[in-house]
Amino acid sequence: MSKPVLLVCLLVILIVTSQFEWRQPLVELDTATSSSQKQQQISDREEAVKEKIIISQERHIQRLNELVRSLQLQLLQCKGENKTQNATKSYHINKQFIEVERKQILEG
Repeated sequence: MSKPVLLVCLLVILIVTSQFEWRQPLVELDTATSSSQKQQQISDREEAVKEKIIISQERHIQRLNELVRSLQLQLLQCKGENKTQNATKSYHINKQFIEVERKQILEG
């Protein structure tokens, strides 16, 4: 081989290897960027799932609060019915007591 051909071959090899070295960091940079994008997507998905869980829990809390209110109303109604029943029983007992006293007064 002649010297000019050898120099051209060396020059081509030098250019190819330098291009390869320059492109490799770009590929690594692209890999780092895509990795960071993937991490961001994963993070965004996690946030979305957390928000859905929080919304679901808030709905459950609202339902439980409604049930508590309903039970409190039922309890108040039961207490009112008990007072009515107790008042009715008390009235009947007082009525019977008065009748017994009247009989005793009339007999006595």
